[in-house]
Amino acid sequence: MLNKTIRYFLENKLITFMLLTAFIVGGIVTAPFNWELSWLERNPVPVDAIPDIGENQQIVFTEWMGQSPQDVEDQITYPLTTSLLGIPGVKTIRSSSIFGLSSIYIIFEDDIDFYWSRTRILEKLNSLPPGTVPTEVKPALGPDATALGQVYWYTLEGRDPKTGKPTGGWDPQELRTIQDFYVRYYLTASKGVSEVGSIGGFIKEYQIEIDPDAMKAHGVDIKKIMNAVKNSNMDIGAQTLEFNKAEYLVRGLGYIKNLSDLEESVVSVNDHTPIRLKDVAKIQFGPSTRRGGLDKSGVEAVGGVVVARNGSNPLETIQNLKDKIKEVAPGLPSKVLADGTVSKVTIVPFYDRSGLIHETLGTLESSLSHEILISILVVIVLVLNLRASILISSLLPIGVLMTFILMKFFNVDANIVALSGIAIAIGVMVDVGIVFTENIIRHLDMPENEGVKGKQLLQVIYVATIEVASAIITAVATTIVSFLPVFAMQASEGKLFRPLAWTKTFALISSLFVGILFIPAIAHVLFAIKLDKNRTSRIFNSILIGFGIVFIVVYGRWIALALIAYGINNTLSQSGKEINLFKGKVKFIYSNKVANYINIAITIFIVVYFLTIEWMPLGASNSTFVNFLFVILIISVVLGLLMTIVHFYEPILKWCLDNKWKFLAIPMVVIFFGMTIWLGFGKIFGFIPNFAKDNMIWHSMEKTLPGLGNEFMPALDEGSFLLMPTTMPHSGITENMEIIAAINKNMNSIPEIASAVGKWGRVNSALDPAPTSMFENTINYIPEYILDEDGRRERFKVNDDGAFVLKDDTTYKYGYDPYKKIGYDELILDEDGEYFRQWRTKIKKSDDIWKEILKHSKFPGLTSAPKLQPIQTRLIMLATGMRAPMGIKVFGPTLEVIEKTGYELEKILKEVPSVEPSTVFADRVVGKPYLEIKLNRQNMSRYGMTVKDMQDQLSVAIGGKKLTSTVEGRERFPVRVRYAREFRDNPDDIKKILIPTPSGVQVPLSELAFVDYVRGPQMIKSEDTFLTSYVIFDMKDGNAETNVVEEAQALIQQKLDSGEFKLPDGVTYKFTGNYENQIRASKRLMIVVPISLILIFLILYFQFKDFAPSLMVFTGIFVAFSGGFIMIWLYGQDWFLNFSMEGVHMRDLFQLHTINLSVAVWVGFIALFGIATDDGVIMGTYLTQVFDKEKPKTVKEVRTSVLHAGSKRVRPAMMTAATAIIALIPVLTATGKGADVVIPMAIPTFGGMLLQVMTMFVVPVLYSMWKEKQIKN
Repeated sequence: MLNKTIRYFLENKLITFMLLTAFIVGGIVTAPFNWELSWLERNPVPVDAIPDIGENQQIVFTEWMGQSPQDVEDQITYPLTTSLLGIPGVKTIRSSSIFGLSSIYIIFEDDIDFYWSRTRILEKLNSLPPGTVPTEVKPALGPDATALGQVYWYTLEGRDPKTGKPTGGWDPQELRTIQDFYVRYYLTASKGVSEVGSIGGFIKEYQIEIDPDAMKAHGVDIKKIMNAVKNSNMDIGAQTLEFNKAEYLVRGLGYIKNLSDLEESVVSVNDHTPIRLKDVAKIQFGPSTRRGGLDKSGVEAVGGVVVARNGSNPLETIQNLKDKIKEVAPGLPSKVLADGTVSKVTIVPFYDRSGLIHETLGTLESSLSHEILISILVVIVLVLNLRASILISSLLPIGVLMTFILMKFFNVDANIVALSGIAIAIGVMVDVGIVFTENIIRHLDMPENEGVKGKQLLQVIYVATIEVASAIITAVATTIVSFLPVFAMQASEGKLFRPLAWTKTFALISSLFVGILFIPAIAHVLFAIKLDKNRTSRIFNSILIGFGIVFIVVYGRWIALALIAYGINNTLSQSGKEINLFKGKVKFIYSNKVANYINIAITIFIVVYFLTIEWMPLGASNSTFVNFLFVILIISVVLGLLMTIVHFYEPILKWCLDNKWKFLAIPMVVIFFGMTIWLGFGKIFGFIPNFAKDNMIWHSMEKTLPGLGNEFMPALDEGSFLLMPTTMPHSGITENMEIIAAINKNMNSIPEIASAVGKWGRVNSALDPAPTSMFENTINYIPEYILDEDGRRERFKVNDDGAFVLKDDTTYKYGYDPYKKIGYDELILDEDGEYFRQWRTKIKKSDDIWKEILKHSKFPGLTSAPKLQPIQTRLIMLATGMRAPMGIKVFGPTLEVIEKTGYELEKILKEVPSVEPSTVFADRVVGKPYLEIKLNRQNMSRYGMTVKDMQDQLSVAIGGKKLTSTVEGRERFPVRVRYAREFRDNPDDIKKILIPTPSGVQVPLSELAFVDYVRGPQMIKSEDTFLTSYVIFDMKDGNAETNVVEEAQALIQQKLDSGEFKLPDGVTYKFTGNYENQIRASKRLMIVVPISLILIFLILYFQFKDFAPSLMVFTGIFVAFSGGFIMIWLYGQDWFLNFSMEGVHMRDLFQLHTINLSVAVWVGFIALFGIATDDGVIMGTYLTQVFDKEKPKTVKEVRTSVLHAGSKRVRPAMMTAATAIIALIPVLTATGKGADVVIPMAIPTFGGMLLQVMTMFVVPVLYSMWKEKQIKN
């Protein structure tokens, strides 16, 4: 069946090339990159920065304004939580109660449909028994999104429409009104947007401030005032009237339109004299009570947050939003200021995820292009045949484009992790082309096939293809099958890496499809082209030269010179002249063969040049020429090493065959060393008696080989930080505003900070139930180099001294002139210029910026904060409810007990050596000052007062009560009644509040109640109805999450055992955060990895149909496995690559640092398992074929057959290894957004493939031992 398929597509080239064209066009249409093609309508794969690995969460929120957290917890949160626990598929329920708001987070199992869960919740809410919650409140279902959907934050600012510079001129109340009633609704209508939340400024309010003295004088009580206000704000319809044959609609207009409408409202009538509202109260506009605000650069601001709907395409949603902003922008209000400046309200973003998405995709696009260029280069160098190089190189872009089509078809979104699957598959994809093409060339070079044409050529290509097809299919199958267990991963790690498993599978299937169906057909066309006729050659070469001249005129690119060089070289080759060099010492005929080598050299030069200007491994501080030499050096080192093995393969293999056990000791030592690195010297040699361990050698080995640390996932560099400190619970709104303004001013003093916008309290959204003491400062820092929108560095004009030329004709030389911030608009774009570095010389990485942020955010009464980023924070809070990657949840019967336990744990955690003490913080659960009015029921009974009467009076007099809302066009403003400030401003005034009794007598509050100061909760948290508090912390640099938690657990247990720390009755605690994810992922990997290995072995067994050869090939996995661990260990050794070249330190270039075993690293190992056997499969298959053909009878004949088979297959094997290894080097040096996620996956593959070269000796040696034993027996 396979052979028939290959022959069909080889013979029917029209079908083949039509199909190929369809795949190429389809791939371009669906490619996720920002390709602007005016001639083709595109439908790209949906894009985001990372996969949505958040919990399957729904929110039920209930507003009960003016109520304390304790009342909200007792009367709303707790009864609702107990009712919602019974919904099918619920995993856990977290809840929080703050002032005026109950938030319940219902976490469903991952397999529960998002919208199905919403319908179940609505059913439950609609069927709640009467009395479950107070009658005046109504629980509501939150938006169909999670906090991870917060993709766009913005402020509304007054700006000059011409220059775009800030002008001011708008007060916070005006801006908030524009935001609430115009901007918010307009943006919510964007496709993909779930909601737009407002934050900052003041909500305009009609405020009726009652004068109790005037009320007493006029004999009016609060109830009459409330009735008067309610009855003064209504429109009615009075049917219709018809006269003069026309119908008129009748309306009674009574809505409040201004303050005078309220002032004239009648409260009561005394002796035929109306008592108006203005007689007993002051009516004015004022700000509503607020529980959150926004500050930008130290100035109060107004803005909003746009939340993308669950399942929507974030990039498309943001683009739709920006289109809406362009629509609404001209209609936003403007005014002329006193100095004549026009100030127009403008939407100004301060967090836009599309930038991160484009940059992460740009990083992967660059890495893919670098890998493809390197693969092409390696192929050209090793094959030394331009046609074969074109043949192999064509597979990569076609295979990648086909992968995009499959991603679109199977609804796999493009993100940093998904595209990494293609990046780590590039090596295997090239291997497919190399093996097919090398075998085709080998067959064509056979004497009997020299000069074949037409059907004979087709037959040669067909035979060469089917000869290796089954081995290639087996090799690719092992790689695909090795990744199947990744689909078994669960929870966050499953959501994170399943897209990678899909894309790698798609890429490999695509490469196999291209290799089997398209490469033979393309090979037939390429190798059939014969330019023997001089006239045809002259025409072809003239066209090349002509195109080169056009390219120089239009583009000025190196490729133009290459075309001219090709043309001239080919023209000279027609002359067949003898060339004399070095005074005749070197002579050669300028033949077609010589011209071919020259063309190859030109091609290599051009490919290296393009690779250099794209990659620039030594950085922008070094010239293109220096980077060009470094690229040649690094590729030459790896190629030289591998080709040396090819050159000396036969004598080395002969020695190995003669000294089998001596040789096999080498891979055994390597495997043992890899295991020791992984588990640690102490565990491997734990069986040694304790008395033998107390010496310098043992301690030194334990220190050198402690075992690898564990963590869940390396963090993605998002290009912005989220500083989330908190003030003490007792801090008021005024103090919070002052502190957050000071923080943002300090942030702007750091040169690397682009903008700093801080939020205190909560957004008007169910997704943000933050108390007023919680800050959330979004701090965007400028990239190290000026980038375009796709994250690529841009070049700017420099003079002969290397100084940047500015538009004002001045110059600036980085590193020599004093540092200053220079904007994009001040520089001159120049494709032949240099990259412009924006950070100070002392700032080497983003961690240095974070240290500057911490240094500038220290204030009395403000806690420190763990290092967080926007997306990272949302994911952590979705998973744990905490605002830190690590923490302890304390459960207990009362708030006081869990707070006390939290304090004790805080002290212990600060003693843990690997914990950063400044980040340890226990919730101040019961730290909010309360003013409690305790009713004196005995005195109340004397005056005939009920509790409800008292509470109604107090809620209106002190807290105020919203009675109605005005209707002013599209705008709605609340009308609130309360005592004037001077009568409720302090506890003594409150005691004097007059309370009307049923008898008409007004009694001071002090007669009816006691006013006390107490401490109470600012926020009450619970999980599955159990009261909870958090103790958050972060680790010091250089530590692994799991090790830190285990160290903390050990210290706490030690304190418990010694009696220094005692857990109160009913109190429990557990560590949570990324640590939990890592533990869960490790348990699953313990199952997944062995399954992966078993499946690979089964595939090998199906190929060889024999246990022994399958096991021999399988040994390559153990060698590669150890190679991966050795490379991880080397990354953490200070001496490894500890040198500089041209001012660039190699440890910085390859970003060498301690690598912990994360899920990403294990996925890299799983990828390695799949390709570690590829060369072994090819070698083993050919060995089997040789043994079947030659049937050796003696030990000498066996070894001769092994040498023959090995020497025939070592070159393609080394070629595949070279491409796999060298193609990963740009990934290991990548620095853009997303590189920190991709690199840990590439390290095991890189290290494993370096040592996997040993397989080319191990497999033949084991085969020889096996056959020799059979002969002896």
